[in-house]
Amino acid sequence: MEKPFSPACERNQSPILAVIKPILKNIKNVLEIGSGTGQHAVHFAKQLPWIKWQCSDVKPNLSGIQQWIDDANLQNVLSPVELDVSVNNITKQYGGIYSCNTLHIMSKQQVKDFFHLVSAATEQGGQLIIYGPFNYSGKYTSDSNADFDLWLKAQNPKSAIRDFEWIEMLAQKNGFNLVNDVSMPANNRLLHFSQSTTGSL
Repeated sequence: MEKPFSPACERNQSPILAVIKPILKNIKNVLEIGSGTGQHAVHFAKQLPWIKWQCSDVKPNLSGIQQWIDDANLQNVLSPVELDVSVNNITKQYGGIYSCNTLHIMSKQQVKDFFHLVSAATEQGGQLIIYGPFNYSGKYTSDSNADFDLWLKAQNPKSAIRDFEWIEMLAQKNGFNLVNDVSMPANNRLLHFSQSTTGSL
């Protein structure tokens, strides 16, 4: 198969790296949930050589991710594992978890399952980074996000841009506190959570 390529990944990887690099400066391993094409994994692993980067995604995407990993030939980016957030098969814990443009693809139940998964898969005091579009106070942040939400729902009625307040509530319920909410290009946000010392509720 032809190696997958996402223009959006190419555009946003440098702005994302600039934000996550200081967050992950003391992190030894990261689980990426929804590695997509694999572009972020190889770009970040190359720039963050102290981190072992574990890719994951649904089965149809694994071969494309592996192509990016093979071509990059990096020692610190690992072959992708199959992962369905509703069937948690992650058996180890990570210092950091990163997920980009996934929560609006998932159903509401899958988003809830996502937070149960990351709660179990994050080391005490670990970091959670989520990138994508979000609504605030039930409102779109831009006309383009409103159009994107209509497109999402046309592809899958269970998909939708999620409300930030709901995401923060789920994070808190599963033992994560919001550290920062960063404005990113193209009307996206980067949400940085840290696992509280008390763990999940």
